[in-house]
Formats: sequence, structure tokens, C-alpha cells
Amino acid sequence: MIKNAVASLMVRLQHLPLPRAAPAPTYRRQLLLLPRSRAPASASAPPAAAAMSTTAAQAVADQKRALRAEVRRALKALSPDQRASEDLAIQSTILNSSWFKESKRLCAYISCAQLREVDTSKILEEVLPLNPGQEQQAKDLYVPRVEDKNRNMRMLRITTMDDLVKNSMNILEPSPLDASGNDREDVLSASSPVDLFLLPGQAFDRTGRRLGRGGGYYDTFLLKYQELAKEKGWSQPLLVALSYSVQIMEEGIIPVNSTDVPIDALVSSSGVIPISPAALERM
Repeated sequence: MIKNAVASLMVRLQHLPLPRAAPAPTYRRQLLLLPRSRAPASASAPPAAAAMSTTAAQAVADQKRALRAEVRRALKALSPDQRASEDLAIQSTILNSSWFKESKRLCAYISCAQLREVDTSKILEEVLPLNPGQEQQAKDLYVPRVEDKNRNMRMLRITTMDDLVKNSMNILEPSPLDASGNDREDVLSASSPVDLFLLPGQAFDRTGRRLGRGGGYYDTFLLKYQELAKEKGWSQPLLVALSYSVQIMEEGIIPVNSTDVPIDALVSSSGVIPISPAALERM
């Protein structure tokens, strides 16, 4: 059923009025150096060119929307047993990996069952102290907090699952203040770099393309962090996405633009798929 859905998607996407997607970069850092914002097309191009640019951007947005809908259906079709099996395999692969064990600071998402995200509960249990009164933890953990509807997201440090509260969407997020009433440490203000990002998403491919849910929160935040790391002279963190098998697309299916941040590696139930030179070296 899932294979038929993906095949059907590929046929439909081929008939959308889209320009061909740009080939994946050989070196991911080159793509990240593209400007994050540009002057309006009308300021530097004739009206016809501006209209063409707007049409192309809308076509990409339409293709992304269609792909998200197909992946949501595929995820919904996963049986609870298959989902649980893949969750366990993915988390076991991460927890047993040298690149995870050697990391000192990481950013990770809090999985949400209603969004059908790959479970991260066992990873969080490994990082956070077993007892609330136990202050020592092996790694510093930062998790996302959405601030508004304008793509503003922060990654705040937590030390226990009790630091999380449900937001208006019933999704767990860190409270802005700790138990003592102090502001939680923001990873963008931390004095040391993070080694690893564990990322969610809607679809991925083996060239590093990632399709999010459409809000742009992760891409916006990752660009900010990569710019900060460059300014500080820090090594860039590994960007590792967690993916169910039905979320991995064939090359060329996922459209991208200059603000879409490519991932370094994928972890699925089949194991690790290193993509970038950094991942090939470190994983």
C-alpha cells in the first residue's frame, strides 16, 4: 500500500508545473553560505522576471504541500507494531553509536505521538538524570520552544523531564524559567558549542534534503546556529534526522530552496545513512 502511494506521488509530482530541482551540493557548507535574505525581485529585475520568480516559488510551495499530504497518509498507514519496532531500532542505533556517546552537548526534539514523529523518549532518558534530585548528567541537553508564529524558536537547556510543560498545541516544551525562577540557558547564548542536533521532519532523501512541516522554524534556527558557530570559530554540529522508512524519498522528489538546510545524516530502522563529508568522517 505504501509503495503504491509513493509511486502514485511520483507520477503526480512529475506533472506539476515545476522547474527541475537543483542537484544536491557536493559540499553542504557551500549551500549554507547562500544569502539568507534577498532584495525583492522587483528592485533588481524587470516585472516579467519578478512574476516568473513568484510563480516558481509558488510552484515549489505547492509541490511541498502535496508531498507532505502524501507522507502524512503513509505515516497514518503504519501499524502500531511497525511504528514501535522502528522507534526501538532507531533509538538503539543512536544510543549505541560512538558519535552519540562522544557528544557532550546536543539539541534534540521532544517527540510528539500526534505528529507521528520518531520517538525520542529513550534518548532523553539516557541523557537526563534518572532521579530529579540528581544534578549530574553526562550531556547538556537543549530542546525546542516555539516563541511565536514568525519562525522564532529557541533551544533551551533542561535537566529533567519535569522542566517540560504542554503548550497550546498540547506539545511538550521547556518552560522559559527554571525552578528557581531564572531564565533557562539558551543554546545561542551558551559558551560552548553543541556537537549534535537530532532533528524531526516530514520527508528526507539520501542526498541530505529535508522537508519540514512548513513552519520554517528548524531551518531558520539552524541557519542562525551555523552562522554563530562560524563567527565563534566552532566546529559545525552534526545534523542528524530521525526517519521512519516511509519518510525516505527517492532523489529529486523533495524540492528545496536557498533557506532549506541540508542534513548530514539519516537514521532509520535500517541503520545510519551518512551523507555529508562531515558525517562520513565522524560517523
